[in-house]
Amino acid sequence: MRILVLGAGKMGAFFTDLLSFDHEVAVLETNLQRMRFIYNAQRLQHVEEVGEFAPELVINCVTLHRTIAAFESVAPYLPPRCIISDIASVKTNLQDFYASSGFPFVSSHPMFGPTFANLGSLESENTILITESDHLGKVFFKDLYMKLRLNIFEYSFEEHDKVVAYSLGIPFASTLVFAATMKHQDAPGTTFKRHLQTARGLLSEDDYLLTEILFNPRTPRQIIKIQEELKTLQEIIENKDADAMKEYLSKIRKNIE
Repeated sequence: MRILVLGAGKMGAFFTDLLSFDHEVAVLETNLQRMRFIYNAQRLQHVEEVGEFAPELVINCVTLHRTIAAFESVAPYLPPRCIISDIASVKTNLQDFYASSGFPFVSSHPMFGPTFANLGSLESENTILITESDHLGKVFFKDLYMKLRLNIFEYSFEEHDKVVAYSLGIPFASTLVFAATMKHQDAPGTTFKRHLQTARGLLSEDDYLLTEILFNPRTPRQIIKIQEELKTLQEIIENKDADAMKEYLSKIRKNIE
């Protein structure tokens, strides 16, 4: 299959490396610096070159806020039945775009960003396939993700963004608050060091990715839950209520079992 990867960032390079030995792959990237680690694939710098390559599948790996713009830039050069796909962590507006694009599509979300995951061993990682996707596109990505031994879940566009608001919005917001209030520690404890490592990893991500996750329309309601729990915990601490603290800790332990 002829596959066009849009963007040679972390995930673009990952998919290129993953697919280039079984398929004919080309990467479209205007930043030459990012292309220096691209091997066994055609390097395209100009959108006009896409027409000559004539891809059967496009995997859009550009920065989240540029996903739709990237699709629009290559659309005039794609064959009519080319499958277009995204790996965006927030699907807001993508469903409407796909409905009007005229191309078959497949939307997925690998839940293992390259910052924290071991890309050589993904057995414990998860990925989401969007149920509204084209059948052939879903078959391709399901087969690909199964070869990586990923745990595959299928959600609708609506269900996906609800899951992301909870599974990413809460830890992102909590980590940012930790980083915002932290001070340098000469002798940090183990828990502090682990939180710090998580914060550094999170803040190494693209600003637009963090912004879009937090700007997910469903994220504010999750942040309200954090605020409510902080208020409850603050009251227990201020009142030095040992019984309430024991009950609170018991509740939390059940949550994480």
